[in-house]
Amino acid sequence: MLEHYYLQEDFEEYAEKAKSLPPTTKDADKLILYGLYKQATIRDVNTSRPGIFSPKERAKWDAWKAVEVLDELLPGKSKDEAMTDYIATVKQLQEAASA
Repeated sequence: MLEHYYLQEDFEEYAEKAKSLPPTTKDADKLILYGLYKQATIRDVNTSRPGIFSPKERAKWDAWKAVEVLDELLPGKSKDEAMTDYIATVKQLQEAASA
């Protein structure tokens, strides 16, 4: 349980760091972060898919759905996995931005 506490702290730290990623960060990377963040904080998608007249919201929903835990036979990302992947992705994007 202590491991989860430290992971949660790191996740919150990197969620703040993600806010300062450069404006040149690709939309695809932002969508990956969005999906991982939602999976880590809310868990599985709890809303219906936005319509075709809301392309930005629809893309965000699709990014979240992509990491959702579908069922025990087809597992997606658990909360801890989503947090770990989120942290790693922010680190990778920070390194790419400073290169």
